[in-house]
Amino acid sequence: MLKAIRTQVMWNRLISVVEEQAQTLLRTAFGSVAREAGDLSAGVYDIHGRMLAQAVTGTPGHVNTMAVAVGHFLARYPLATLVPGDVLVTNDPWLGTGHLFDFVVVTPVFREGRPVALFASTCHTIDVGGRGFTADAASVYEEGICIPHLKLARAGVLNEDVLAIVQANSRNPVEARGDILSLVSSNEVGARRLLEMLDEFALHDIDALAEHILAESARAARAAIARLPDGQWRAEMRLDGYEAPVQLVATLRKHGDHLVVDYAGSSAASARGINSPKCYTDAYSVFGLKCLIAPEVPNNAASLAPFEVLAEPGSIVHPLRPSPVTARHVIGQMLPDLMFGCLEQALEGRVPAESAGSIWVLAMSRDRAQGAPFNVMSVGLGGTGARPTKDGLSTTAFPSGVGGIPVEVTEAQSPLVVWHKEYLPDSGGRGQWRGGVAQRIEIGARDGAGFECSAATFDRRDNAARGRNGGAPGQPGRVEVFGSEGACSVHEGKGTIRVPAGGRLRVDLPGGGGFGPPPDRDPERLARDLRDGLVSDSLP
Repeated sequence: MLKAIRTQVMWNRLISVVEEQAQTLLRTAFGSVAREAGDLSAGVYDIHGRMLAQAVTGTPGHVNTMAVAVGHFLARYPLATLVPGDVLVTNDPWLGTGHLFDFVVVTPVFREGRPVALFASTCHTIDVGGRGFTADAASVYEEGICIPHLKLARAGVLNEDVLAIVQANSRNPVEARGDILSLVSSNEVGARRLLEMLDEFALHDIDALAEHILAESARAARAAIARLPDGQWRAEMRLDGYEAPVQLVATLRKHGDHLVVDYAGSSAASARGINSPKCYTDAYSVFGLKCLIAPEVPNNAASLAPFEVLAEPGSIVHPLRPSPVTARHVIGQMLPDLMFGCLEQALEGRVPAESAGSIWVLAMSRDRAQGAPFNVMSVGLGGTGARPTKDGLSTTAFPSGVGGIPVEVTEAQSPLVVWHKEYLPDSGGRGQWRGGVAQRIEIGARDGAGFECSAATFDRRDNAARGRNGGAPGQPGRVEVFGSEGACSVHEGKGTIRVPAGGRLRVDLPGGGGFGPPPDRDPERLARDLRDGLVSDSLP
């Protein structure tokens, strides 16, 4: 019993180590997307590259892609060839986290001259060159600088050549350099805390602890899958797409303690950058399944292993190099809802309605021809789907979990003014349980000059989040551009939005779907919604 307690304490301690690693990154990152929105993740791995623990702070798309990414590093740099002070880096979309904006940094940890673990971290940096954060590129070569697996530091000496290449290709060179060095620092903190833990528990390495974590996690994940009835279920989802609507099709097959997702029948890869690389598809598919099947099982290599994802090469969920992939979360972050659609057939009445899904990234910029140049990012959040026993969450990012960027930060970093950022009444789908309410954001420039905004990630304008069990769909999104005289035009598609001098941009985010028949809603809850301005009338 004492041994079991000691082992559990060490496991919990390991999780606290990676959480401190992530918090270090959160506090030292230069870019607002990482620092304010928390678009990052951190984890610890055994000497075989198997993820043992992930930080609570971070996104599933980052953590679950990194579960595989560290193995790619070790294939290029076997652990036996590394020495203390070495640090590795890449932002390869297919071997990292899905697009060029995410740098992954891996640091081996040594004790008494022997490697004992690896730490990895990643975050979204604001600019990597190319066309910027748009879906307009026709190939990944146009999307920015790609850093293959390289040594960022050799035996403790920073490789300034790598950083110089990144900075020379970025419109925000200071932030780009700062974010990468923040990743290095976060790994260093994790390594230091791990070595302190080994001293405290009188351990030479974490090998025995790693085997315990992986064995127990695999057992728990397989037991959770086994509780589902055997069967096969199919779901489809239609999205706005870029040049044409996208059809996502998933077939979920469960037998015993093994589960397979097959995306056969999904649309072919887009000619523009909304494609989801297989690593990102895997990450969010498995996340969606674990949310309903095994939410209490810790996320690591062993708990992810029983879930298998199949996708046809060349499809929108498995694009091949050099397909453009900048806005990969347009597809990837919709996949948990697609998994919910499959599981609803096995868990009838226990699955939430659809959410807004992919976050709307407001990447806004201006070149010198228009006025004082700038390049900033903000984040728009829609509503989540209503749950079987609760309303959906308003202005909340599911499944990514990222937060918003404060208005003050955006205004301090650019000549922009955020005139409105407020709840959008009636955007949540009606139902016994209401869908989460979205928000309206209206932005102009205080110097009166024009600017541009990428619409790469703006989806669910033609295909709203669907309700469940009789609930109504959420309100679809909408984008409007106002001229200096107040004339309004609706922006369609995912191309770049051009806001004229003296004009404003207004975005209405999509709301979450409702759950259950609207007439069944508690009158007191409906009255409270009306009082709080979340709905405009008291009709059920």
